[in-house]
Amino acid sequence: MDLSASPYNRDSRGMSRPNDIRRRDLAMDEAGIEALLQRGFCGRLATVGRDGAPYCTTLLYVWMDGRLHMHGTGARGHLRANIEHEPRACFAIDEPGEVFDYGRFECDSTVAYASVVAFGRVSVVDDVAVKQRFFSALMAKYRTAGAPRPKDFFPLIDQIALYQLVIDRITGKQIVLPEVAGQWPALDRSKTPNARPPG
Repeated sequence: MDLSASPYNRDSRGMSRPNDIRRRDLAMDEAGIEALLQRGFCGRLATVGRDGAPYCTTLLYVWMDGRLHMHGTGARGHLRANIEHEPRACFAIDEPGEVFDYGRFECDSTVAYASVVAFGRVSVVDDVAVKQRFFSALMAKYRTAGAPRPKDFFPLIDQIALYQLVIDRITGKQIVLPEVAGQWPALDRSKTPNARPPG
């Protein structure tokens, strides 16, 4: 599938080109990307500072209104300074699976996984109604089930910063765990079938 035609890939100016996925055979379709965005546990937001140094931080997130939303303290720190300097950022989500063997040699191993990388621009959301919706969605995703606490009441809402990543481009890749019949030793898919170990 050509992800450059996706509604998520509106504007790639200043970004890597939309068709830069080297392993097109591993590319996820839009439904797979959407599903991972919905179920992913956390992600990593990568930004760049005024001095050109990269900064990557792990954040809980909510996929809402076609955008990634995440929060942090309202105090200005490393992340906020980077975003104010350069709003372009990327956000990566991954879901590791099982390691499996596909060939006769020790290095003929890989891991089943799904991953999404979203490129876009981060901004601060000040709208209290959007912040309220975000926290309701965040608690629906992460709260302790059945805890007897007031729902949709967030007394710290004015002390947090809500960030949104408006996506310019998004890519997804995956390796699906094959059935046992598709793994070594039932099937040998070594990339170096003519190699001979020493001795």
